Amino acid sequence: MSHTQSDVIVLLGSPNSEDGQLYSVALERCRRALQEYHWRAGSKIVPTGGFGAHFNTADHPHAWYLKQWLVAHGVAKEDVLAFAESRNTIEDAVLSYPIVRRTGARHAMIVTSDYHAARARYIFERIYRDIALEYAICATDEKMCDLDLPALRTHEREALARLEAQDLPPIAGSDGASQAREPSPSGLRVNTNGGADTDRL
Repeated sequence: MSHTQSDVIVLLGSPNSEDGQLYSVALERCRRALQEYHWRAGSKIVPTGGFGAHFNTADHPHAWYLKQWLVAHGVAKEDVLAFAESRNTIEDAVLSYPIVRRTGARHAMIVTSDYHAARARYIFERIYRDIALEYAICATDEKMCDLDLPALRTHEREALARLEAQDLPPIAGSDGASQAREPSPSGLRVNTNGGADTDRL
């Protein structure tokens, strides 16, 4: 299979447990990012995810746990760039954009899950205006998923509809500061003892 070179892989975060264990969705995304990294010589990875009461209350930002997994599975430490310590999908894009820009990259690959792909695409294409985007979409294993997947899918449809109704404009400032916030939906829970911020999926 032929692949287009992507200079930077942006690995979108999702919830982890209180002690920093990555849930199945995050692991699926990590594995896909690792695969793309090996396929694309010279690529760098930007992991996203900070702290949040419902998605990460562990000792380190979520992106730190992603990096630990990536390095343990063969990614060179120097190939993991600065963290985008985001709280939601808009901040994933807004905070990762200047990191990617500083590399001089003209291409970026966004790694996320199937249920999240439409909203991620809608947001990233309004922020990464001068960077060509590709998407690596992970199939979510419903049997292994630690999250309430039907509720997530409902949330994604509703959240995307709200963004489309607002006709979300380009929102990345020159300093990379977030200028918009996503609505915070209710009713989503993790099926384990950990928490899941519904904007951080």
